Amino acid sequence: MISTKVLTETLRRLEYNGLVSRRAYAEAPPRVEYGLTDLGHSLVPLIGAFGEWAFDHGGDVLDAQDRADGLPSPPAVRAGEKDG
Repeated sequence: MISTKVLTETLRRLEYNGLVSRRAYAEAPPRVEYGLTDLGHSLVPLIGAFGEWAFDHGGDVLDAQDRADGLPSPPAVRAGEKDG
């Protein structure tokens, strides 16, 4: 779980960079809404593409980390074969 402090700092940084907008309402209790700006929306396809890349290559990254740490890589599973 993210702390309130870290969330607030992150949202302020995103607002500072023009990626989100902040709207405060004069209500009791106080309420604030955040939304993506046009600039923020322009990042959505890129973030999605990065997520797809990470899904497709996450195992390769973990294998590289294991090699760098001197750990043996798990045996490769060939296409069409079942693991285990």
